[in-house]
Formats: sequence, structure tokens, C-alpha cells
Amino acid sequence: MLLAILFCASAASGQQQEIRYAAIGDSYSSGEGATPEQSWPSLLARHLRESGLPVKLVANPSRTGWTTRQALDEELPIFKTSRPDFATVQIGVNDWVHGVGADQFRKNFVLLLEEMLAVLPEKKKLLVVTIPDFSVTPSGSSFADPPEISRGISEFNKIIEQEAAARGLKVADVFPLSQKMPGGSALVAADGLHPSAKEYAPWEKLIFPVARDLLAR
Repeated sequence: MLLAILFCASAASGQQQEIRYAAIGDSYSSGEGATPEQSWPSLLARHLRESGLPVKLVANPSRTGWTTRQALDEELPIFKTSRPDFATVQIGVNDWVHGVGADQFRKNFVLLLEEMLAVLPEKKKLLVVTIPDFSVTPSGSSFADPPEISRGISEFNKIIEQEAAARGLKVADVFPLSQKMPGGSALVAADGLHPSAKEYAPWEKLIFPVARDLLAR
């Protein structure tokens, strides 16, 4: 009875229930090249709160260098225990770097999506973010010829978009935006490979309206 009264009082006062947000990813979600507070998931949570949505980033186990397999093995358990209501996933660049084939990447990515969706109370509250094009960075060419990198990442992004569409999930495409990194050295971190805080911020501006519309439903 007391719990029911408290719930009714909360509803009557117009208070919204906290939206628990968890991110899965690699260096691009962890904010490598910037601070954790400057990572796009942290910026996204803050801006969603400022827009009136009570979003709290409760888990971001993303790690630099991790593949979809490592996300399944290491990040997913943390994701599950965080009990999120909303989630983002941006992963795959390290699969390509380590020579994971497109078919295996698809299998891993599908399994990751399905495992994440099984945790979320509302199955549409998973936002998928594409892989950026690191070929344009000063250190990108140390991994392969830039055109080869762009083609490989584009192939993986096509898989990401196909599997998201098959599940009715929204996609935020940062690939074209990432290709503008050569336009200013300030957009690239000191390591010559990862985005700087000045590059993560525009990514978040692109992701924000997609996430806001998704959560406002």
C-alpha cells in the first residue's frame, strides 16, 4: 500500500523515472584520445538530460582495441548487470584490423545485438552507431592503404545497417562525418589515430537527435 501511494505521488508530481543508459563499443565509445567525460556517450547522456529526458549513463565498458568477440565476452556481462533501459553499440573497427572476415563479423554482431535486445525492456531502445573511417587520420595508413581501409569499413558498416534494419533499429551514421577529420589537425588526437574531443563533439551532435526521438516515443 505504501509503495502504491509513493508511486502515485511521484506520478502526480510529474517526475519521470530515470532512464538507465549503457554503451557497448571500443575506443570510439570509450573516448580514446579525449577524457571519458568528453566521450560521445557521456556527452549524449548529459545533453539528453538537458533536453528534459532523465538519462543516466550507468555503464560504458567500452575498451580500446576490443572486437565484437571481446564485447560479447567482456562487455556484455557488465551490460546485463547494469539493467539498462536504453543502449548504444558502436563496434567493428578492430574486427577489420585483425582480419576478421565479413561473415564472422556478421555472426558476432548479430549475436551481440540479440543479447543486448534480450536485456532491454523495450526492444527498439537500442541505437546502433556506424564505424568511422580511420583511414583519413595521419596514422591510419600504417594499418593498410587508405582506400582499402575505407572499403573494408564500408563493407562492415553495410552489415551493421542491414542487421539493424532487420530488427527495426535506428542507426546514426558517423562514417561521412569522420572523413572530415583531415580538415583540421585539432580533430585528431595526439596519437594521430583517434578522434580528439573536438571530433567526438560533432559525432554526439549527430547521434543526439536520433537518441532523443527514440526516447521521446
